[in-house]
Amino acid sequence: MSSPTASPAVVEAGSFLTLHYRLSGKAGVIIDTFSGKPATLSLGSGELAPAMEEVLIGLPEGTHTTFELPAGAAFGERNPDMQQWVARKLLAELGDPDEQYAFGDVVQFPTPDGQGRYAGTVRELGADAVLFDFNHPLAGQPVSFEVQLIGVL
Repeated sequence: MSSPTASPAVVEAGSFLTLHYRLSGKAGVIIDTFSGKPATLSLGSGELAPAMEEVLIGLPEGTHTTFELPAGAAFGERNPDMQQWVARKLLAELGDPDEQYAFGDVVQFPTPDGQGRYAGTVRELGADAVLFDFNHPLAGQPVSFEVQLIGVL
């Protein structure tokens, strides 16, 4: 007589996950945990975009698959209001006054309350200011979301 085997756990709303994942778009790979420690997160906590959480629902533990999300689904559409000029004087006050910026650099800024950080990508250099794009790098793009579910609780 063979003993019954337990079915693998399945992802559902509120599940706690241990997984490797890779996000990429036209600009290349943005996040990749496959070469390091896996990520741990709780579904519904905002750690992943809702569209990414949605495709994970129902997947059994041990699954390794890739999803193609349409443009704008993962990180919204690009918002032109999220591009802003920041005075070089302010940049010097926030960081190293001798910092040299180049197109494509990603710069970390403190949140107004000083408790967190957010990133902006250099888009244009002016004599007295630098144009930063605060949109997510994959906003408005189709996104490839590869996932390997290691554990589901």
